[in-house]
Amino acid sequence: MREYLLTLCVTVAVTYLLTGPVRKFAIAVGAMPEIRARDVHREPTPRLGGIAMFGGLCAGLLVADHLRNLNGVFTGSNEPRALLSGAALIWLIGVLDDKFEIDALIKLGAQMIAAGVMVIQGLTILWIPVPFMGTVAVTPWQGNLLTVALVVLTINAVNFVDGLDGLAAGTVCIAAAAFFLYAYRIWYGYGIESAAPATLFAAILMGMCLGFLPHNMHPARIFMGDSGSMLIGLVLAAGAISITGQVDPDTLKLFAGGERNATHAMLPVFIPLVLPLTIIAIPMADLFLAIVRRTWNGQSPFAADRGHLHHRLLELGHSHSRAVLIMYFWSGLIAFGAVAYSVHSTSMWIVLGIAGLSALGLVLLLLPRFTPRAPRWAEGLVPPRYRHADRAAEAALLDASGTEPEPARPIAAGISGVNGATAIGPRSRFPDRRKAGSAR
Repeated sequence: MREYLLTLCVTVAVTYLLTGPVRKFAIAVGAMPEIRARDVHREPTPRLGGIAMFGGLCAGLLVADHLRNLNGVFTGSNEPRALLSGAALIWLIGVLDDKFEIDALIKLGAQMIAAGVMVIQGLTILWIPVPFMGTVAVTPWQGNLLTVALVVLTINAVNFVDGLDGLAAGTVCIAAAAFFLYAYRIWYGYGIESAAPATLFAAILMGMCLGFLPHNMHPARIFMGDSGSMLIGLVLAAGAISITGQVDPDTLKLFAGGERNATHAMLPVFIPLVLPLTIIAIPMADLFLAIVRRTWNGQSPFAADRGHLHHRLLELGHSHSRAVLIMYFWSGLIAFGAVAYSVHSTSMWIVLGIAGLSALGLVLLLLPRFTPRAPRWAEGLVPPRYRHADRAAEAALLDASGTEPEPARPIAAGISGVNGATAIGPRSRFPDRRKAGSAR
């Protein structure tokens, strides 16, 4: 565990320290796109944050390669090299997109090529553990297609959820933390060495996100851009593929005490799509709803809009920070709930705890609809959002103008002659400057 913590801390430090210079570089090269209609932020913000995150990835792998216990991951498996080569390719495409806005179909093709590069080097699905059926072997072509599809889905799910400050990095960090606990349990709890690469990938992914988050929290000083969102999506998918396609459930039977216990131990990863869908269920749901919504409206599935889940939270009345925290809550509940259920699937307390937290999440989700209103006599003591609509509007006008709004008057009462001219409306709160004008 100490070596994983050291790798995590190095990744955090390198990512954090590189983000500042990368921000200055992004401003210098003009990687600050104009505000678009679907954007939430109101000021041009530099992108290319993925450069710092890729530096953290390289630093984490380099440190792990020189540690005694983690060095075996590199000598006994080709998966770290497969991850690094695929990540370098997808990162390069993301950097070009952050600067030059590459077409969506080109990016999709690049994602498939990056997944193919990892498949060629051995990071692929070998079998599918199916409940009540045992291990189902897949042909090389089937495993390759499943791997490419899983990588592309995960990359785009993370890319779609990157719409608010700190949302993508925080969500993926929560997913990586839950994934690390599960993989570490398989590796050290059952002694299955094939789970070691996935454990390392999860630790490094947590470091990448934690190092970038201080710069990306609202109000963000830099965005990760596609160079960062596609990168962390690929790393998350690589870890899921590694532990799902490489860990043999038949081996786990020997450590779990039988096939029944092995079935409970491998519960979240029976089907290769289950674990990543569970870990990033919220981004995946957002991706699916976006495709359905855009296709139903006759648009391209890659057309941008303001219908994502985080946009809907803002429309409900949540603030930027509260919307992000709600997404964190649901992501953590689903991810850690799945891991806890895999450890004690027969415990009713876990099920009841998940149900209770889900009810709490629904209350938080609908909180703007239940915003209390203060009585008339106490409206001056509470923030404007707790006042009645008319009083809140008056308070907003007062804050904007710095003067008390005048009561409504008839139009005739606002007619006054100034040097033969006629002005209609309330009296101006600015002093009369006629004499100063005549003196000039």
